[in-house]
Amino acid sequence: MAKRNNENLSISDALKEFVSTNRLEKGLEKVNVADAWAKLMGNGVNNYTTAVQLERDTLYIQLSSSVLREELSYGKQKIIGMLNEELGKDIIKKLILR
Repeated sequence: MAKRNNENLSISDALKEFVSTNRLEKGLEKVNVADAWAKLMGNGVNNYTTAVQLERDTLYIQLSSSVLREELSYGKQKIIGMLNEELGKDIIKKLILR
């Protein structure tokens, strides 16, 4: 059986401990990045987004519109900055639009 800790922890602290103990940070970052993309880009871009994938420090976005892909490519650094600000840490270093 697991060892029981007698000190009181808040739920937030307990969840953080659970995530770090089980090394779930990368999986949660992938989910958080996809949510941040949907929130920041809005319905117009989300309708043409077919896949959002985070691998290491590179975010891959698959779009069904070549016109939108070209338009977004002009503001890659701004998009990276907005996403990192929304996530609260420097997760994304490179953005690739497909």
